[in-house]
Amino acid sequence: MATNPVFNRIDREASGYAGFGAPRGQQIAPTGYGPSQTASPQQLEEIYQAPPAGPAQTGRLTLDDVVMKSLALFGLVLVSGAATWFFVGARPGLAMPVWLLGMFGSLGLSFAIGFSKRVNVPLIVVHAVLQGLFIGAVSVTFEMLYPGVVTSAVLATLSTFAGMFLGWKVGFIKVTSKSRRIFGMAAMGYLVFLMVNLAAGWIFGAGDGLGVYGMGGLAILISILGVGLASYSLAIDFDSIDRGIAAGAPQQYSWLMGHGLIASLVWLYIEFLRLFMILNRE
Repeated sequence: MATNPVFNRIDREASGYAGFGAPRGQQIAPTGYGPSQTASPQQLEEIYQAPPAGPAQTGRLTLDDVVMKSLALFGLVLVSGAATWFFVGARPGLAMPVWLLGMFGSLGLSFAIGFSKRVNVPLIVVHAVLQGLFIGAVSVTFEMLYPGVVTSAVLATLSTFAGMFLGWKVGFIKVTSKSRRIFGMAAMGYLVFLMVNLAAGWIFGAGDGLGVYGMGGLAILISILGVGLASYSLAIDFDSIDRGIAAGAPQQYSWLMGHGLIASLVWLYIEFLRLFMILNRE
């Protein structure tokens, strides 16, 4: 969850969106009249009187598409997370297996989805369910150990989401080609660190099983870095969605964009949850 190949892929393909206006398999005739190269006066009159075709009629991406797909995926994450919360809460011994399944399953699928040559909606849906399993198992476990951390993390995540969107919208938070490259390298490095830290904590017992995150002040600094990276990931998501819509991306890309946005939101929530857990330990 530390990097998002979906939006990198969308940006790379942005220059090719202009040819996606026609339905699949249908060529646009040079005259604009369709398969026939001539039109009767009545047909011409109908063409001139018809309102301009909008994105919905041309099969291109709209903001409504992205919002609806994002809400649908977010709903799947919430339902899956809530079911996992109640299931694992009654059976604490299953927390770790469900946690690992959700974490590694969603991480693997995120790369499969991001690098796939086509939009695979079933994989995106399964990914949302796995993320729900992950955050449900993590949340109920942390809440048992540190009551109140889940509420704090949810409020912080929603507030940051709103703040990042507002900051990006008014131009206070900039997203440039250079900042994207820097973020990409930092996020990938952070992902590698998370995997190494996970192994150090679980296999060798470092930091009471938490690795670096069990080491006081250093843990707080690293958690703040994680929150910062996840927060800026949202700004990149907003900017990529805006660019995709402006470039006339295919409508099916709304699934990819919704998937990427929800993945960043879940990442941010996990970073806040970990930060509040560390603060409660101090």
